[in-house]
Amino acid sequence: MKVSRRQFLRTTIAAATVPAMTSRAFAEAYPAKPVRVIVPFAPGGQTDVVARMVSQKLAEKLGQQFYIENVAGGGSSIGLGRAAQSAPDGYTIVFIDAIAFVTNPVLQSKVAYDPINDFEAAAIAATTMQVLAVHPDVPAKTVQELVALIRANPNKYSYAMAGAGTGSHLTGELFRSALKLDLVQVPFGGGGPAIASTVGGHTPISVGSAAATIPHHLEGKLRALAVGGKTRLKGLPDVPTLIEAGYKDIECDAVVGVLAPAKTPKEIIAVLNREIEAVVSTPDMQERLMKLGFQTQRSTPEALSAFLKADGVRWANIIRTAGIKTN
Repeated sequence: MKVSRRQFLRTTIAAATVPAMTSRAFAEAYPAKPVRVIVPFAPGGQTDVVARMVSQKLAEKLGQQFYIENVAGGGSSIGLGRAAQSAPDGYTIVFIDAIAFVTNPVLQSKVAYDPINDFEAAAIAATTMQVLAVHPDVPAKTVQELVALIRANPNKYSYAMAGAGTGSHLTGELFRSALKLDLVQVPFGGGGPAIASTVGGHTPISVGSAAATIPHHLEGKLRALAVGGKTRLKGLPDVPTLIEAGYKDIECDAVVGVLAPAKTPKEIIAVLNREIEAVVSTPDMQERLMKLGFQTQRSTPEALSAFLKADGVRWANIIRTAGIKTN
């Protein structure tokens, strides 16, 4: 049967538009089933806290369950590897500690994911910073007093941190290396267990998330001495930054980001970006996040992707210069 040129072109155009129409229709129906939310840390740390708060609101708003799966270990690399291997259909997303995400490949000899090629950036859920704190039995009321105490007692003090490559680890090692302190790092599978160790008196010092530290500080179970960001935390207004305390080279702001496996449709990424920004912008979420030491920041997927690439370069330089290593 002979096909006219007009019929051929009409058929070709129609065939080319089917994937786009299907993708748009898929995005409009998304989510049509429960969404797995991988948190690559143990429960209780900053990434886990934000993931649970945001997932609950997404479920309420979109009418589908967003269920948490904690996959701790390797400074988040194990969970990130699992997320990278998941189907790129929007039904697996992962909440990241951006610092751990970009530094794992630098600090570890082998990781199960490529930070550049294995993921699509979706949204920034929250920003925060690390808190340097001590158990109440430690006789130091300021950072300067803590430094003097460590120097006067070699081989005695250690600090708990959330795992290799996390903001907790990097801030602690910047503190140790910049001041040449005899301070041992004690890694845990997440911020919750690390803080619990210091609250229990097992590890005298903690460098941990604001989310995990603030409640214990307010209850008198920990004493916050300084925060690691450029500016003070609204949740700890009386606690100085490390820069204010005189340590200008020790700064570590943190981003809790949301990613999806590479090749997840752009329409799905757009939905995730829009809906996550919507839920974290509500007044009740703003208040809850602020009390836990978080702030929010609007960002496009493209801007988050560019930030992660640039931050990877920044931290790689810091790690090399400071000689930071994992135990």
